[in-house]
Amino acid sequence: MMSGVAAALAGASSPSWAQRVRAGQDLASCAEVPEAAEALLRLLLDVEDTAVTRRTAEALVRVGSLAAVRLLARAVADADDNHADWLETGVGDARAGERGVPDIAPVCGQLAHDPDEAVRRGAAEISAWADDMSG
Repeated sequence: MMSGVAAALAGASSPSWAQRVRAGQDLASCAEVPEAAEALLRLLLDVEDTAVTRRTAEALVRVGSLAAVRLLARAVADADDNHADWLETGVGDARAGERGVPDIAPVCGQLAHDPDEAVRRGAAEISAWADDMSG
């Protein structure tokens, strides 16, 4: 029987958008694992369905770890305008949902010093979105 992570990794390559959404949600808590991070980045920039983009972004914000937000920032930096809109929507969905969602502003602040310029740029964008959503 496949482990949960192995099954989620397999689901990340599924032709079914619903299975890819589930994979993004299941892998979000494993963002620090290289194989999961690679799959999550692909899901954040899914070329088939922006629902995958939106729900994976939402799941990563709900986790709120440095690794999770770093992946999101990397995707934001690489996203075209359409994907960026859906990534922002996913961030908003997480923030508008249930209580207990971590405040990602401090994490974005940490990422402002990341060695990767694209991550710094993406984190600044996410921080701006969060500010806009707050006020």
